[in-house]
Amino acid sequence: MWDRAELKSLAKEVLKNNYWKAFLISLVILISGGGSSGGGPVSRNARETIGEWVDYTEYAIIIIAVVILLAAFRILIGYALEIGSRKYFVQSAQYKNDIGCYDFAFNSGNFKGIISTMLLRDIYIFLWTLLLIIPGIVKSYAYRMVPYILADNPKLGADNAITLSRKMMDGNKFELFVLELSFLGWYLLGLLALVVGVLFVNPYYNATEAQLYLALRSKAIDLGHCTYEDLNIKNNSDRINHDGYYWE
Repeated sequence: MWDRAELKSLAKEVLKNNYWKAFLISLVILISGGGSSGGGPVSRNARETIGEWVDYTEYAIIIIAVVILLAAFRILIGYALEIGSRKYFVQSAQYKNDIGCYDFAFNSGNFKGIISTMLLRDIYIFLWTLLLIIPGIVKSYAYRMVPYILADNPKLGADNAITLSRKMMDGNKFELFVLELSFLGWYLLGLLALVVGVLFVNPYYNATEAQLYLALRSKAIDLGHCTYEDLNIKNNSDRINHDGYYWE
């Protein structure tokens, strides 16, 4: 079983020399992601009710337009920004060259695979959430590694990437939840620091999650869930510090 303390320790080491760059990349991840409103009319007379209905209709149109714009941004730009950012953290975690991560994501040969896979993942999570909130949350954990898998190989295919993420997270969803809880104290301190402090915790969490992906990737290869070629790993050197290090 991978060790939370070890993952976080490695993340701290990575961040020692590039914290501010990681901070900016974490802002990109935040911006690339994506939100609700409601109310009810109070009946007084028919005229006022009609007037209010018109007002709420206008608000609804505005809200729908905003949602559509946000969705378009998320799909057409946000997905690639997120994958590029995840690739940066994975590269940094391996002390590799992190130049060109966004060029990689927006490359025409990779862009289509990123959009189709991320969109299918989000549709699956949305459909599971329609059933009940809990299944949606569980599936969001099951598919958590999809962006990292795409950062390695955006041409793997939507079904393959989603299936691989599910296999990687099999038995690890609750552990990831606990890992997230271990950052709660840091985020509470961030909230106390005029809320803005939360932004300064994100690089630490993102760097730690990248370390987790490398551990899960190494284990997935050991178990035969994928090959080096599937994830564009050229040789065993890409698995440095993760063979037998987090896993018993």
